[in-house]
This record gives sequence, C-alpha cells and structure tokens, in this order.
Amino acid sequence: MNRVSTKKGLLALSPLMVFVVLYLVTSIVAGDFYKVPITVAFMLSSVYAIAFTSVSSLGHRIVTFSRGASTNNMMLMLWIFVLAGAFAYSAKQMGSIDATVDLTLSLLPPSMLLPGLFLAACFISLSIGTSVGTIVALTPIAAGIAAGTDTNLAMVVGLVVGGSFFGDNLSFISDTTVVATRTQGCKMSDKFRVNAYLAIPAAIVAITVYAFMGTSVAAPAAIQEVRLLKVLPYMVVLVCAIFGMNVMAVLTLGITMTAIIGIADGTYDIYGWMGSMGEGISSMGDLIIITMMAGGLLEIVRANGGIDFIMERLSRHISGKRGGELTIALMVSLVNVCTANNTVAILTVGEISKQISQRFDIDPRKAASILDTFSCCVQGVLPYGAQMLMAAGLAKLNPVSIIPHLIYPFCIGIIALTAILFRYPRRYS
Repeated sequence: MNRVSTKKGLLALSPLMVFVVLYLVTSIVAGDFYKVPITVAFMLSSVYAIAFTSVSSLGHRIVTFSRGASTNNMMLMLWIFVLAGAFAYSAKQMGSIDATVDLTLSLLPPSMLLPGLFLAACFISLSIGTSVGTIVALTPIAAGIAAGTDTNLAMVVGLVVGGSFFGDNLSFISDTTVVATRTQGCKMSDKFRVNAYLAIPAAIVAITVYAFMGTSVAAPAAIQEVRLLKVLPYMVVLVCAIFGMNVMAVLTLGITMTAIIGIADGTYDIYGWMGSMGEGISSMGDLIIITMMAGGLLEIVRANGGIDFIMERLSRHISGKRGGELTIALMVSLVNVCTANNTVAILTVGEISKQISQRFDIDPRKAASILDTFSCCVQGVLPYGAQMLMAAGLAKLNPVSIIPHLIYPFCIGIIALTAILFRYPRRYS
C-alpha cells in the first residue's frame, strides 16, 4: 500500500466532500431533498474531480473518469437497469402489478402486509444471493401495496431494500460472501454461522417493528378479482430468481412473458408492448446517468490515492484485538462510501484485513463476517448505491427519502458494532 500525504489524500477525497455539500447540505438548508437534482450534484462534483484533483493532463483525467464509468461491473449494472425498466413498465401496462397486489392483499390481512413483505425480501435475497435482483422483483409490488393501502411509499420500499440485504449478507452464493471468505481464508459455512448471530437478531427486530407498524395499515377499500394469468410473469421471475438463474436472463424471460400474455389477452398489441418497454427504458435515464457519473468520480478518487490514504491512516494506530476489528470495520465502511460497491470494498481491504487479523490473532471467521456485514450495512444506506438508485427509480422516489425507513441495515450495523465492543459471539472472539 502506497503512503499518501495528508494534503494529497484530502485532495483525492475532496470530490466526495463537494458532492456532500452540493447535495446533502444544500438540500438540508433548503428543507427539500428535491430542490437539488442528484444528477446535477454528481455532474458538478465530477467536473470538479476532473478539473482540480490531479496534476496529470486533462486527457488522462478524462480517460480515468471514463474508465470508472464503464467497468465490466458498471456496464452489467446498466444492462440490468435497462431490462428492469422494460420489464417493470411492460408488466405494469399489462396489469401484472395490480394483479399481484390484489393476490397479496387477498392472502394476507392488512396487519401482516409489512412483516410479510419484509420476510419475502429476506427469503428471496437469501435464495438468489443478490440484493439488486430482490429489489427488481419486489419493488413494483411494494409500490402497488403502498398505493392500495394508503401506506407511506418510501417506508414500504425501504422495507424491501432492507430485507434484500439480509440475503446479500448471509447467502452462500452472494458475491460478498465469496470474496470475504476467500480473502480471509475461512469456510463459507463458518462465516455463515458468525453472521447468523448478527443478522437473525437484526431481522427479528425489524419484523417486530414492522408488525407493530402494520397495525395501522388500512385495509384496502376493495380488492379486485385476482387474475392469476397476469400474476404469472412475476411468479416466474421470483421462482427463477430463487433457483439462481442469472438476473438478466430472469428479466428477459419476464419481458417475453408480458408480451405473450399481454398480446394474447388483448391488453396491448405488439406496438403497445414495445411502446411500454421504451417508456420503461427511458424512465431509467436519470438512474443510468447517476450510476456512470458516480463510477467515474469514484475511480478518480481511487486513482488519486483516496482509498490508500484512508487505509494507511486507519491502520497506523491499532492496539489490541478489539482495535483491530474496529479498524477492519471502519476501513471497509469508508472504502464502500468511496466505491459504492460492497464487493469491491471487500476486495480492496481484504488483504490488509487479513494482515491485521494475523497480527492481532483475530479469528478469520469473525474478520470475514465484519467485512461482509459492515459493507452490506453501508451499501444499504448509500443514496447513490446501485440498490437504492434501483429502488428509487422503480418507485419514482428520491433515494434520500428512503433512508429513514431502512430499519434492517441500521439494526445490523448497531448489532455488529456492539458485537465488536462486547466480544460477541464469544466463541469467535
């Protein structure tokens, strides 16, 4: 790891500070998070990052920004956004969302809608190992339930986002689990056991809170007759996702089913189906722009030594096992803020985390759990993270409005921090 001077390190991190001031601070001062478009905040921060944070040529800075905006992971994410928009709108136009909501309302009493939806998000994310796939599948249904029961939309969407990180953190097929265990040299099953001590209590707290909040959910005025054929696209998407099919293949299959069913029952013709897909793809425009600009800005931060600066400063003054664990947690959290990708954050700090673990005799299973848990916690509340942007785009919300309702990510963050401070679980500490 290269040593970065304080002046250079702060300069490297300054684009993030500019973004915080432009977006969060000005929005708080204005008392309205819709006052400053997040696209504008990212554009101005990106211009600043390219113009002022490096002594290299302008052409080199632009290439660095463009490289970050077009990595393999970034392009895969953008393809998912495009397919998700096309599926969401073609399904909505065909009536799939309304039919799925009617089915849900007919099966669950109003008081159980919130905990039931959270449990569904937990189960699906645990099965497929990805928070993005869970959010794509459940957010339109959650938005429909919120409208049908006159419930706060941001709260219901936040419930889905929170539940999606339960499986992202625990699943054996999650990228974060694979990377955390491989970098720390432990078995997935062992890391799962440590994580379970943290994730299950956090989920229980969230379910309890949602059950209490669910008592105030109003029963819908009327439930339409359930049209099971129109529910089929969502059922197929959920089942295929649970069985581990690639999320892009799942969405493509869902889009195909909306065409077959929608055209067969006369909801729309081939041109209407294409029109609905086009509208859905267009609706993801802001989300795609934000994602690419965030990727470019964060690549400039990394290239200028911002992440090395954070890691070097945090690892300089470590004393004792508890200090080592806290340092690992803080490193992966800050790097996650700088990369907006929990898998990349774990990869970035994995080797130094292993060195800290060996130096202070930290159980590698506990170290892997700390990396995964804190990265998922931070990723779950980032307004510019892919998951929040996806949920906000599908529900037509400002991502910041979802943050106060993210009960599960905040719960698991508090429990994970408490576990470090009080040496829990004892057998792994």
